[in-house]
Amino acid sequence: MKLMNASLRLIPLLSLALFSTAHADPTALPTEATKSVPASSAKWEPDIRRFEDADHAHPPEKDAVLFVGSSSIVKWTSLEKDFAGTKVLNRGFGGSDLSDSTAFASRIIAPYQPRLIFLYAGDNDLANGKTADTVFSEFQDFVKTVRALLPKTRIGFIAIKPSPSRIALLPKVISANEMIKAAIAKDPSLFYVDIFTPMLDKDKKPRPELFTADMLHMNPQGYAIWKDCVMPLLK
Repeated sequence: MKLMNASLRLIPLLSLALFSTAHADPTALPTEATKSVPASSAKWEPDIRRFEDADHAHPPEKDAVLFVGSSSIVKWTSLEKDFAGTKVLNRGFGGSDLSDSTAFASRIIAPYQPRLIFLYAGDNDLANGKTADTVFSEFQDFVKTVRALLPKTRIGFIAIKPSPSRIALLPKVISANEMIKAAIAKDPSLFYVDIFTPMLDKDKKPRPELFTADMLHMNPQGYAIWKDCVMPLLK
């Protein structure tokens, strides 16, 4: 009997210990949001949580212009300076595919209620072996997802850039861009931002002077072109 009573007294203590262990690291607890994310996108969870932590500490203003996508957005560190006078928000996470921005749309797009979204993605998708058709399909999924969350928000797709280090992918880049551009032309709530053409030289090759040493990411000259292409669409 004494043994049984002792065991019963241990149960609450054991439960408390298990609760404390599980809650010691918040990342150990799957939320409904993380459960709904495809396995292929789950690796970006730490990046998304950092955004959420930052938002909690300093809630961003609503009705801003949101830039989302892969490393070319992450590295656009001059956004606020380039578009002075416009509320802008950068939610790029480097190395991501287009489908990753869709997967986290409810957490890094919808809460901000932006008036306009600029998406740059698809570059890594093609480098990872996806086809131009798949990138086009993923773009359609992104638009459908955002519209379900924010029916009145307009979306601008920044064309996949021509990178010297990925020149072998140029035919796929052109194909994906053209499919997306054609679909956008039929929808007045969408924009196509053609940064592709001005980043080519007279021989239709990528301009190396626009890139950093890795010939993949852009230097300030490259971003100056992006700024000039985006600026007219902000109004």
